[in-house]
Amino acid sequence: MSIVSELLDLLELEKLEVNIYRGKNRDLGTGRVFGGQVFAQALVAARRTVEGPREAHSVHGYFLRPGDLKAPIVYFVDRPRDGGTFTSRRVTAIQHGEAIFHLSASFHIEEPGLDHQVTMPQVRDPDSIKPELQQVRENAAVLPPELRTVITQDRPIDFRSPQSHLPGGPAEGEPERYVWFRVIDALPDDPIVHQAILAYASDYGFLPTALFPHGIRYGDPRMFLASLDHTLWMHRPFRADEWLLYVMDSPNAFGSRGFVRGQIFTRGGLLVASVAQEGLLRLKDHKAKA
Repeated sequence: MSIVSELLDLLELEKLEVNIYRGKNRDLGTGRVFGGQVFAQALVAARRTVEGPREAHSVHGYFLRPGDLKAPIVYFVDRPRDGGTFTSRRVTAIQHGEAIFHLSASFHIEEPGLDHQVTMPQVRDPDSIKPELQQVRENAAVLPPELRTVITQDRPIDFRSPQSHLPGGPAEGEPERYVWFRVIDALPDDPIVHQAILAYASDYGFLPTALFPHGIRYGDPRMFLASLDHTLWMHRPFRADEWLLYVMDSPNAFGSRGFVRGQIFTRGGLLVASVAQEGLLRLKDHKAKA
C-alpha cells in the first residue's frame, strides 16, 4: 500500500452503526494521536451523515484529552439540524470510555454571492524549496534517537517552507511562517477527501509559530505543546493534490497559551480557507495540569 493510500485509508472510517464510526491511528512521533488526524476523521464522520451536495464551510474542534495511539477512536455523530441550505453536526470522539475531542461542523449548499478576498503574500515558489522531509533526513543526527525512525519515515504530504522547522535549528524572530503543501499523488475527486486532508494538514506545524518570538524551536525539551481548540473555515473549492500555501502568524501568547491564525491559498492566489487555534505552551517545570 502506498503512503498516500495509507492516508486515505486513515480517513476511510468503519461504520459500526447509524451515526457511529471507528477510525485508526498513525504515529507521527509525538507519542499521542496527531490532532489533525482526529480533527479530519471527525469531519469525515460528520459528512457521512449529510445528504446531498453540501460541503463543510465551518468546523470547530476542542481537544479534551491526549489520544492513545494503541486504541481505535470511535466517533458518535449528533444531528442538530437539517435545514434548507445549511446542515449542522456535532461529533464526539471516544477512547477508553472518555471523550477526547468534540467537533461542531456546518455544511452549506453551493450558492452564488458576493466575492472578495485578501491578496496572497509573495513567497518563494515551491519548486525552488527543498522538501521538508529531505531536510529532516539530511539533519537526522540532531533528532532524538527514539524519534529518528518515525520522523524520517515517508510522508503522504510534501511540505516545503523557506524557513527551517527542524529541531535544533535556529530560532526565528517574528511569529510568522509560510509553508507550501500538497499530497504527493493524485486524489479522488470527492470534495470531502480534499477537505479532510486540508483539515489534517492544517494542524501540522501550526502551534509552534507562537514560539518564534521567544527563541524556542519545535522539539525543545523544555516545552510541552498541545492543541486546545482548532477552527477551520473553508471558503472556496480546492484540491489537496495541488500546491497550497499556508500563511501562519501568532498575534498573542500569554498565560501558557498561544494563539495562532492562518490563511490557505492556491498557487494561483485564491484564498480557500482560514484557520485559528489556541494551544498550550507550557514550560515543563510548571506543575499545573490541563
